[in-house]
Amino acid sequence: MSFGVGRGRWSVAIVGIVVASLAWASPAEAKRKIVRKGGGYNPPTAAMVVDYKTGKVLFAENADAHRHPASITKVMTLYMLFEQLEKGRYSLSSPLKVSAWASRQAPSKLGLQPGETIEVEDAIKALVTKSANDVAVVVAENIGGSEPEFAQMMTRKARSIGMSRTQFRNASGLPDAGQITTARDLITLGRAIQDRFPKYYSYFATRSFSYDGAVHGNHNKLLGRIEGVDGIKTGYTRMSGFNLLSSVKADGRQLVAVVLGGRSGASRDRYMAELIETHLGRAYAGSKTAPSIQDAQESASAEGDDDEVTPAPVAKAPAVQAKPAVAVAPAAVEKPAKPVRVAAVVPVAPTTTPAAKAAPVAASTNTPPAGWKVGAQPVRTASIAPTKQIPIPPGWSIQIGTAKTEAGAKDILDEAKGDARTALKGSVPHVERASEKAYRARFAGFKTKDIADKACKTLKKSGYDCFVAKI
Repeated sequence: MSFGVGRGRWSVAIVGIVVASLAWASPAEAKRKIVRKGGGYNPPTAAMVVDYKTGKVLFAENADAHRHPASITKVMTLYMLFEQLEKGRYSLSSPLKVSAWASRQAPSKLGLQPGETIEVEDAIKALVTKSANDVAVVVAENIGGSEPEFAQMMTRKARSIGMSRTQFRNASGLPDAGQITTARDLITLGRAIQDRFPKYYSYFATRSFSYDGAVHGNHNKLLGRIEGVDGIKTGYTRMSGFNLLSSVKADGRQLVAVVLGGRSGASRDRYMAELIETHLGRAYAGSKTAPSIQDAQESASAEGDDDEVTPAPVAKAPAVQAKPAVAVAPAAVEKPAKPVRVAAVVPVAPTTTPAAKAAPVAASTNTPPAGWKVGAQPVRTASIAPTKQIPIPPGWSIQIGTAKTEAGAKDILDEAKGDARTALKGSVPHVERASEKAYRARFAGFKTKDIADKACKTLKKSGYDCFVAKI
């Protein structure tokens, strides 16, 4: 292709402007700008990094633009539960009753049944690791009486600790157009929960959780991979993209960082790792100088006669479409005092029941195909219709998670099929009963291991913890 002289000069000039602009950006930001040239998530990624000890903002990108928090919502749900523990209204062994509404929540969930109970400590671990939506509603209903009332309590608490642009509509983070926040507000929450509840904050470092015979791994893949990462929460819905709120402590320094709207779980994690590597060395290594984040509700309660003071009603949430945020230029990158050490990640053959999918979260109206048949070993069958049994073909299968009930395993399969339909084409959704209260969710019928591996890789990009097995 040839260009005229004039057009060629304009092309050279444009290229020069792009190169110059990238030269002024930090290496991490320059890399992201190159990546976004081909499209990128819409709305754009929002991110922020703050020095926990000083409160200084080290990096900001669309920090005040409205985004959907997804399952990072559960950090506030846990904040409210920790508050109840501190006040003595609950203990770690207190039973929380499960309602029919809680049991009907969309995955990811434990598969709790109406009328049963779950202890507070198990509820905490289920929220931290599996990000269980049914457990989030259980907590909400036991503390607030109903989930809508609890969501109002969450929003009032958000205002009380300085989250001025956040509105909660539910306790789980399942899709709701009115459930909004910002990167800056989530940084505030990440700092506040550490300031306020240092004893209970350590639960966010939980790597795995066993419940009724099933083992659930933490969805936060940076735990154990990036030195010093001690939490705190991932999140995903189609409305939000892939989110991650992180805390890292290393070499006497501490950061709180957030990434919202990632295009995949892997790219979100890479960007977070870049932010940590770039900015950890710039954080202050001395004693904490930033004042702890104050809770206005707690201060009011201390001055009054009542144990709790109900603040004024929260104003109506602003529209989800936020006005363009003012760009914040990243500070000049300083060489870290000590490089962040990233541990090698070596695949290990599973020895326990693998964790259920990390997300994405589907709307609660999604239902699995009718007439599914549980394949009890050694006979492995699945049915697409009540009258037609389809044998499980030999070859390779992919296991994507476990659930406490057959229905829960079907939900996982149905959601995965929607997220990776092309990769799973021709496979057979299959539920196997592993024990009295554990059901494996699998896709079978892959002719070769390479085909199964490629499908599993696609599923992992959508947040599923899968592995390949021979039938």
